[in-house]
Amino acid sequence: MRPRKSALSVTRAKQFRRELTKPELMLWQYLRTSPSGHKFRKQHPAGPYVLDFFCARANLAIEVDGAAHDTDVRAMRDIARDAWLSEHRIDTLRIPAIDVLRNPTDVTHNIVATIDDRLVRFGKAPPSSLRDATSPSQVDGEE
Repeated sequence: MRPRKSALSVTRAKQFRRELTKPELMLWQYLRTSPSGHKFRKQHPAGPYVLDFFCARANLAIEVDGAAHDTDVRAMRDIARDAWLSEHRIDTLRIPAIDVLRNPTDVTHNIVATIDDRLVRFGKAPPSSLRDATSPSQVDGEE
């Protein structure tokens, strides 16, 4: 079951969607195209938190971490946040903002590979856009 969204996190998510950081915007340009058929949400509310990006099918939060995440206080908050998400069956993939700035294509490929691996482990089929198209006529031997 997905965590409930607090009214505050929904309000904050709406605000954050309008104020993406440069690395978030760069990554969103790739993720919004549904690479390999995977769908993503940006600034998605989850409980009291707002996830930078979220792939619901893989139960994966993707966080772009800037320099502020290197401080002890922020690191402790991130640990608590990741633990809360984990309790709700959502894992977190943390990506340094500098990596996104340097090569967003490679970062996107790594995200897609992580999701593909998770879906295989979960025993989930690939996204419907990647499944072989079979019509009843192909199955029945008609042309």
